[in-house]
Amino acid sequence: MEEVVEQPEPKQSARSAGGAIPSGFRSAPQPLNEVSTLAEERYVIPVDEFSRVMGGGIVPGSVTLIAGEPGIGKSTIIVAVAALFAQSFGRVLYVSGEESSRQIKMRAERLGIISNELYLVTETNLETIIEHIQNAQPRMVIIDSIQTLYSEDKPSSAGTVTQIRECATRLQMLAKTTGVSVFLVGHVTKEGTIAGPRVLEHIVDTVLYLEGDPFHAYRLLRSVKNRFGATNEVGVFEMRSDGLVEVPNPSEAFLAERMTAASGSAIVVTMEGTRPLLVEVQALASPTSYPNPRRTANGIDFNRLQLLTAVLIRRVGLRLAEQDIFVNVVGGMTIDEPAADLAVALAIASSVWDRTVPADLAIIGEVGLSGELRSVSQLSARLREAAKLGFKRCLIPKSARRGDPLPAGIEAIPVRSVSEAIKVTIPMEKREKE
Repeated sequence: MEEVVEQPEPKQSARSAGGAIPSGFRSAPQPLNEVSTLAEERYVIPVDEFSRVMGGGIVPGSVTLIAGEPGIGKSTIIVAVAALFAQSFGRVLYVSGEESSRQIKMRAERLGIISNELYLVTETNLETIIEHIQNAQPRMVIIDSIQTLYSEDKPSSAGTVTQIRECATRLQMLAKTTGVSVFLVGHVTKEGTIAGPRVLEHIVDTVLYLEGDPFHAYRLLRSVKNRFGATNEVGVFEMRSDGLVEVPNPSEAFLAERMTAASGSAIVVTMEGTRPLLVEVQALASPTSYPNPRRTANGIDFNRLQLLTAVLIRRVGLRLAEQDIFVNVVGGMTIDEPAADLAVALAIASSVWDRTVPADLAIIGEVGLSGELRSVSQLSARLREAAKLGFKRCLIPKSARRGDPLPAGIEAIPVRSVSEAIKVTIPMEKREKE
């Protein structure tokens, strides 16, 4: 007796009628000069924040992955985008593997969405979904979510690495050969990364992360990969009862609740992609009786906070060995670039001495280990954004190269080191003992 395990043959529908490649399609080499870019066929959604993140609009035949934590608003924003696309450009097929059509209808009614070109189907079988796409002939397909799909060609269950790779590859081939724009909704793990293989990020053309605290109103749609536009672009949305509403001036929204008379607050001009944003950085220094003081960072890198604390102790002379330091970026923002170093350092010094930073002062600069200030990129764009919001002065590194003239209405104050910046911001006669 010998056991023989038979492997099932792939179904014919998976390779022809229901496959990702249309029958009769053959690839053929052609000269570079004869390849058409079709740049004019970008689908521009009438939501400026979304179009900015997408690089100007949705490219036909592109594959976009939207990921985020549960309950952050992925389905809400994608349903709204699908309805706007259907009203302007044509039919959209929304494939849901987690919710029923009735649940999606209830969400659409809450958002005030009425569209006859938005089609709903509840399905998780990839071959059946491809058949629906070929029969409906939509211009956009939304898969919610990619982790729920499975292919009959693979014996593993849905959500495994094999199934996610297979389904994503087949959908990518479908998009490239037919010109249908495909949006994939993906889950994230506890570490904040997309669930499944990292190869999924290489298969798609654009990767978007919907970030933010579920308990706060603001959501950030961040582009971490975009083959058709700039990366690290950010769109700001506000969660309301009628869905996600774009915030046209996020800097003004982030500074709306600022207390100008409070110590430990500083305004930094940070760059998110090509957009300058003014964000409030708060710091709190509190005496502690424990031998190891705490260092807590929310919105900035913890190791960066440790570095800035050491520079303030060694180069400036602040006594922070007996102080707990808490740093927070207002609005749920996460600042990755080092141009916010000087603002964090001044906020900590302001909290230690209990003296306020001038309300009309914006701060830009990277701090080195010697306490020197390093130049930053796109200085003119940062200064224009600060002047537009009414700031009269701005601290900038003395080594910064200013190729463009400064915008009218703002004074640039060049400083060489953190100590010099503190002397300019908090004069010696106004400081209390540490």
